[in-house]
Amino acid sequence: MALPLILVVGATLLVLNPVLNPGPLFFRQERMGRGRVTFTMWKFRTMTPAAPGLQRAADTGVETDRITRLGAVLRTYRIDELPNFLNVLTGEMSVIGPRPDAAHHARHFLEQIPHYAARYAARPGITGLAQVEAGYAEGVEATARKAAYDEIYVARASLALDLRILLRTVTVVASGSGAR
Repeated sequence: MALPLILVVGATLLVLNPVLNPGPLFFRQERMGRGRVTFTMWKFRTMTPAAPGLQRAADTGVETDRITRLGAVLRTYRIDELPNFLNVLTGEMSVIGPRPDAAHHARHFLEQIPHYAARYAARPGITGLAQVEAGYAEGVEATARKAAYDEIYVARASLALDLRILLRTVTVVASGSGAR
């Protein structure tokens, strides 16, 4: 169901990108998923490309100075996440589950946060309990709080919980709250 929307948004961004967001249309990043298996997650690019070989450390904040004007709009309404549905189609992600962290961040958090590993019992999701309850996480302390929600989700996963998360996600996306 999301493919027509991805195609329309992608075509629109192909026109707007050269002026408002020069560079590639997509951003790809290695993320860690179920069973700690890495996969390439797709997003619409919202930032100027990083210098080659540079990776943001797990305990540093988002480089907001690299977010483009168009990227800020895409992030506010989570439009940049639409290509995640391609990962759902390939079976690497589901619509609801623990949000996958960048693989190099996940390795760091596995060493720093005792209950962090519990999230890898479930397929990662585009949205999840941690996203709607705790919002965006930066650093070890916030990620530990997010991991606690992921642990709750894994232990209590049900259709009713998924529907609650889905409804909360619609509210968050429509309001543009909590975006980074």
